[in-house]
Amino acid sequence: MQIVYSDKKSGKTAQAGVAKENEAVLIGKKIGDIIEGSVVALDGFKLKITGLSDNTGAPSRKEIEGTRKAKPLIGYGVGMKIAKHGYRGRRLVRGNTVSADTSQINTIIEEYGQKAAEELFKPKEKKEES
Repeated sequence: MQIVYSDKKSGKTAQAGVAKENEAVLIGKKIGDIIEGSVVALDGFKLKITGLSDNTGAPSRKEIEGTRKAKPLIGYGVGMKIAKHGYRGRRLVRGNTVSADTSQINTIIEEYGQKAAEELFKPKEKKEES
């Protein structure tokens, strides 16, 4: 499971993997809930869940309760790419709750911890090929 965290102030984004033993803490949380950053080694930070996607790539919509998959009739928003006026269609989306099938959790930083924001979003060093 991956957690993608974003900084509202700078607009930067990074991601971190969640250890298997910490995944149980996240299961059952919903979109809009606040989680501890210590799950992904961000001690002192608070992260707000803004979106989810499962292992098949289906996004989650806030108004669908639970962990189930559904094909609601939607016209705009999450899961809908077509922006024609008045068009609605059925799209496969998932519910608003984290489950074992969730592969990515999108979050924003609500409260900052001891680390500086520059440390969180350092670019990775590229290895030179010889």
